[in-house]
Amino acid sequence: MWGRGPRFGRSVCSSEDKAIALGHRVNEQIRISPVRLIDQENQQIGVISTDEALNRARAAGLDLVEVAPTERPPVCRIMDYGKFKYSQKKRKQKTHEQKLKEVRFRPDIGENDLNIKLNKAMEFLEKGDKVQFTMMFRGRERFHQDLGFEVFNSIIQRFGDQAKVERPPRSEGRRILMVLTSAKKK
Repeated sequence: MWGRGPRFGRSVCSSEDKAIALGHRVNEQIRISPVRLIDQENQQIGVISTDEALNRARAAGLDLVEVAPTERPPVCRIMDYGKFKYSQKKRKQKTHEQKLKEVRFRPDIGENDLNIKLNKAMEFLEKGDKVQFTMMFRGRERFHQDLGFEVFNSIIQRFGDQAKVERPPRSEGRRILMVLTSAKKK
């Protein structure tokens, strides 16, 4: 019948199951005994039973976290699991994944329109992204690709030291492509 079971999009698993899915078993989730224990000061204690490791973690007011489940015996560390998850989340947020952004235009683009597109491309470069410039040719424009190369050379000169050419302008059928990256290293 319709009223039975979880609705679409709802998760049936508990928070313990989510911790296991992330790859870290915590406290009572660790069922294998013995384990190799590392304490909160990163000192290796040695191979001890899981119950004794749990007692040590509770005495310190921290969690027992399985950090290397594939090792034999598995490696467990005494740490504050909530703080560990928070730092992992922050570390993941800090890394900026470099993306390829595209700026398209035609060979008969006006000066002001070109300036607007180049300002947007500069914003992409400042964020650390790569920018691919694509000039599209239609009809008779294809026979005047030299105008496109001139525009691309002016773009390279305009960016100067702020960007470096990763892929120089080259013709691919009805378009000319060029890729620039930020010259600043983070």
